[in-house]
Amino acid sequence: LQALIDAVQSGVIRHANIVLVVSNNPDALGLKRANEANIETLVRSHKKYPTRVAFDLAIHEELVKRGIDLVCLAGFMRILSKEFVALWKGRVLNTHPSLLPAFKGHDAHRLVLEAGVRISGCTVHFVEVEVDAGAVILQHPVPVFPRDTLESLQERVKGAEHVVYPRALEAVASGAVVYDAGRAIWKSQPPIPDCFSTFP
Repeated sequence: LQALIDAVQSGVIRHANIVLVVSNNPDALGLKRANEANIETLVRSHKKYPTRVAFDLAIHEELVKRGIDLVCLAGFMRILSKEFVALWKGRVLNTHPSLLPAFKGHDAHRLVLEAGVRISGCTVHFVEVEVDAGAVILQHPVPVFPRDTLESLQERVKGAEHVVYPRALEAVASGAVVYDAGRAIWKSQPPIPDCFSTFP
């Protein structure tokens, strides 16, 4: 969230504004960061709703009420219902700490280290009902070093997420990339990760 706020303030994101931060946890750090940036916040405990769908539809109503166009998931650790995803298809972005489709799920860093691969990274994608399965908007690789721990790899990938998530949001908000029948279609050349800038 802080990376997105900073990107709006610095002009990296020019075609979107953050108008609402929603959390089901009243102690979430994101709420504090939103308040510091004068962004409206909304706290709704999912425990007060009888079903996952009821909670999601209550959030949907709040988003519609405010005329929101796009939803960016950032630290929101709940799986969205198929009903919510259907209502917002092609308008919900998420970031995942691996180069999808490899290493799906909440244990991505552990799986990467166990597999012994030397490249990991992050993916910003459109959200579908199936977890970590949506169309890829942007990816950013990071090296995996032999002595990496879960914590060191997590920090390196988090740094890449802070770079690529704002770029992905700007691309979608500006219309440079559109969602079409389950695919992310670029109308122009996608931005190249900085690590590839020396390649021809």
